[in-house]
Amino acid sequence: MTTIGVPALSLIVLVGASGSGKSTFARKHFLGTEVISSDFCRGLVSDDENDQAATKDAFAVLHFIAATRLAAGRLTVIDATNVQPEARRELVALAREHDVLPVAIVLDLPEKVCLERNAQRPDRDFGARVVGRQRSQLRRGLRSLRREGFRGVHVLETVEAVEAVTIERTRLFNDLLDQTGPFDVIGDIHGCRAELEQLLGELNYTITRDSSGCAVDATSSTDRKIVFVGDLVDRGPDTPGVLRLVMGMVASGNAYCVPGNHEDKLLKALRGKNVKTSHGLAESLEQLAGESDEFRAQVETFIDGLVSHYVFDGGNLVVSHAGLVERMHGRASGRVRAFCLYGETTGETDEFGLPVRYPWAQDYRGRAMVVYGHTPTPEPEWINNTICLDTGVVFGGALTALRYPERELVAVQAAEQYYAPAKPLHVPSAPAREPDVLDITDVTGRRVIETATHGRLSVRAEQAGAALEVMSRFAIDPRFLLYLPPTMSPVATSPEPGLLEHPRQAFEAYQGQGVTELVCEEKHMGSRAVVLITRDDDVAEKRFGLAGRGAVHTRTGRSFFKPDLTDELLLGLREVATEAGLFDELDTSWLLLDAELLPWSAKAGDLLRNQYAAVGAAARSSLPVATSALETAMASGLDVGELLERTQRRTANAELFSAAYRRYCWPTDGLDGVRVAPFQVLAAEGATYHDRPHAWHLGIADRMVAAGPGLVTATRRLFVDADSWADGIAWWEELTGAGGEGMVVKPAANLVRTGKGLAQPGLKVRGQEYLRIIYGPDYTEPANFERLRNRNLGHKRSLALREYALGLESLERAARGEPLWRVHECVFAVLALESEPVDPRL
Repeated sequence: MTTIGVPALSLIVLVGASGSGKSTFARKHFLGTEVISSDFCRGLVSDDENDQAATKDAFAVLHFIAATRLAAGRLTVIDATNVQPEARRELVALAREHDVLPVAIVLDLPEKVCLERNAQRPDRDFGARVVGRQRSQLRRGLRSLRREGFRGVHVLETVEAVEAVTIERTRLFNDLLDQTGPFDVIGDIHGCRAELEQLLGELNYTITRDSSGCAVDATSSTDRKIVFVGDLVDRGPDTPGVLRLVMGMVASGNAYCVPGNHEDKLLKALRGKNVKTSHGLAESLEQLAGESDEFRAQVETFIDGLVSHYVFDGGNLVVSHAGLVERMHGRASGRVRAFCLYGETTGETDEFGLPVRYPWAQDYRGRAMVVYGHTPTPEPEWINNTICLDTGVVFGGALTALRYPERELVAVQAAEQYYAPAKPLHVPSAPAREPDVLDITDVTGRRVIETATHGRLSVRAEQAGAALEVMSRFAIDPRFLLYLPPTMSPVATSPEPGLLEHPRQAFEAYQGQGVTELVCEEKHMGSRAVVLITRDDDVAEKRFGLAGRGAVHTRTGRSFFKPDLTDELLLGLREVATEAGLFDELDTSWLLLDAELLPWSAKAGDLLRNQYAAVGAAARSSLPVATSALETAMASGLDVGELLERTQRRTANAELFSAAYRRYCWPTDGLDGVRVAPFQVLAAEGATYHDRPHAWHLGIADRMVAAGPGLVTATRRLFVDADSWADGIAWWEELTGAGGEGMVVKPAANLVRTGKGLAQPGLKVRGQEYLRIIYGPDYTEPANFERLRNRNLGHKRSLALREYALGLESLERAARGEPLWRVHECVFAVLALESEPVDPRL
């Protein structure tokens, strides 16, 4: 048995003459989707897999498919003869272009075997000379495969050897996706051992010393690990001491380390290569000269084994000395290593004679947090989702650590300036994009957004265009637009006579997902509102860069009221929140609330007048006249009984329709008559609350009601479990029987993950008469009712979950204080998804 190890992300090139068994080998060891066959591609372009005239076009298709797969991070296998050097050269170039490792698996079987196999296939009638020529080309190129760029070459020379092979997919050295932390990432040390030991103490690590008192390890009492970003050496007073401690921590499993450009140069010097001993290398070599040969050999081995970068925590954290663009995360090539060590420069030099570095972080849009060093800055600064931790300790600055996932910074000041910088620390290296500046390219075109709760979600270009129209014309300033509520799915259609929706289907749906603790919340007769309240008038300007007291906006980001009324409403809600003690309790200067704003007519006055009232008025005016005429006709002996009965039912339906929408209207004068019904605290500074149970959120709402009963109204609720469904059903019947809209059933725990992913955040169960507003006065007529029972809810449910995940993501980013574009892309995506073709009545 022979085991061939191939990197989990690689380009595998099968090499062998016709009849050597490449396709059989590929089918046995790889997924059908992973294998790209030249014969299959010939068939694609010519409908004949043996049409040699189509070879050029076939390989163009093959290379395109392979490039697409490699760009997506998929292992790819090329099933072609590949016996010619120029054919392999193109594939190696393709692998390099996508920063993956090319691997050659050669099936060098005897010519006799290949001929016998071809003879058994009617489509292989090209004769022995072709096979002989292919084997001759293969043999001539065997010794040069590694020189061609293949990182792995495996040659199988017999049928038995081929049969005995097993393929083992190996992780790349940079793949630490399963290591979730917590971590403490430490910036460039440059030989400052004393400051490193002090910082480890601040981070609550216990240092272990050898018999001579040298620090050789450090252990966290809370199972944290250190990640060093490189540049351990040069310039500082004790490069050997830093190396001894870091090597010991890595060896014991208490730390990880990536190399910096200074380690790269030191390794070359230790190996006797001609290296310019500038930028502190001379000091390191002088200090290491006082160490033993054994120690210097250990240093050489340690540096040589360092991996260019690491990807941690399922792809959420990347650590690289000079940073790393997203397309290189988790990849392996000389180009990736060069970027990790040295970054990318523009080819220019600044006034200090230093290379001008390409500001890659300003264009970064990746989901992973990238932590790096290399370029000293006075203070660590978040640029998009990246941070540089080199705060110039050796130049008299500080040694800084980032605690992950907490995103907290811990730093110790340098005892002195050990080395004079060529460029003062206070001089910025490049202008940074302002965090609150939005760019049209942030939202246009097809977008893919990574969410913590639902993975990667895509927004199509045409959806983005529709959202851009609404957002640019009607929405409030995006600096106040932190969240848009998701759509909500109704329950499955009820089998109950005369009802489209019933609570039993909500309870059954959640029970099927293993969720039995539920809360039923009254569905208010108003409009969904998101309320941003600030503690005082200075907060909005300081925190959000916008004058005002906050915002009250709709599901599509429009303001409910004009500025003067909005400010008046927010002032009232601020007083309520202050009286309820919310700002102090949550330790925040702002609050974001999910609520209903009542009455519905406060927002939808035009809709009520121009659609619902118009329909009701027309029906109430015309149908009684029609009924009277039909009664007269029937009295005269005409057979209009069925038509009369139907018209009488329609008249009654029209009265019910008008009564239903009138319940959503009451007179308001300014804010007189307006009520706000909060039901969830969405976010505050540094915190989100979807992990808090609904009982906590509703308790907060009750405190606001008590503090401001004239402005804030309560949300009635009932908690049920698997044994109290009957209570929930009875309560719904009571609500809807009194003319209420219905209720929303939610997991009592709030955010719930099940074996199939996220549970629906809520299912709405609307009453029979409210649905008359939605579906029309005559929806209960038997023919209409049966047709409406065939509702397809799958798309609606999918949309609700996607929008829910995007909303949670925008809240997390806003609470963490991430740049506006990071928050806005999620908010914008919710609005974009609203353009999906889903029945708006659901």
